[in-house]
Amino acid sequence: MKTTIIIPARYQSSRYPGKPLVFVNGKTMIERVYAIARKVKAASSVYVATDDERIAQAARGFGAPVLMTSEGCRNGTERVAEAAGMLQDKADLYINLQGDAPLTPPHFLEAMIQVMAREKTFAMATPAVRCDEQTLRHFQEDRRNGRVGGTTVVTDSHGRALYFSKEVVPYVPPGPPPSPIPVMHHVGLYAYRPELLARYVGWGPCPLEQLEGLEQLRVLEHGEPIRVVEVTAGGRPFWEINNPEDVPRVEAVLTQYGDP
Repeated sequence: MKTTIIIPARYQSSRYPGKPLVFVNGKTMIERVYAIARKVKAASSVYVATDDERIAQAARGFGAPVLMTSEGCRNGTERVAEAAGMLQDKADLYINLQGDAPLTPPHFLEAMIQVMAREKTFAMATPAVRCDEQTLRHFQEDRRNGRVGGTTVVTDSHGRALYFSKEVVPYVPPGPPPSPIPVMHHVGLYAYRPELLARYVGWGPCPLEQLEGLEQLRVLEHGEPIRVVEVTAGGRPFWEINNPEDVPRVEAVLTQYGDP
């Protein structure tokens, strides 16, 4: 199964403008994410897809091939779909590795690729990590302070997504959390078969997607199943950079544990 990784990156962001070019322990975030993608042995190629010349120049500077996409892309999935259409060498599977997760271990992507190779009925998959207490507290702290941070997901008993939210779902009452903690931290990367990407663009934005600001809800709203692959971080904390306040959290992890 031929797999291509595409890293969608845009400069404009309502919560954090210029986020892909923010320095994290001496390297831009987009460079760190590209280095992670290059470690995925199952992938035959990796591209950065952007509509911004500043990001394109930075990416070419560290050796990444760049696909210049249009400004009309409303989210990363639409950008991946456009970029995939520009490639002469078509893939069986396209991976959307969003550029705000420099702590993503390569085995997250490899686990998702393996599931998609095995479970042919799914046209889309995404990973999630079960929260430890520290991550749950980070989620709750962000909500208390009015910050929109990471995303959570709930699934059915077969690993199919029921819902994704910027709120902490399911609800966890105050006090010591139950064990295992029922909250799953959604990892911002996706695997799609080409036919799903084509349908996605044709559907256009949906109400839940627009309310939550979560592109994957467009798929659920159209009744398409999303396979959620539970992965483990191997004792390393996992967090994404959604707000400026997240940078020191991520830098502390990189300082203590090194690159993923």
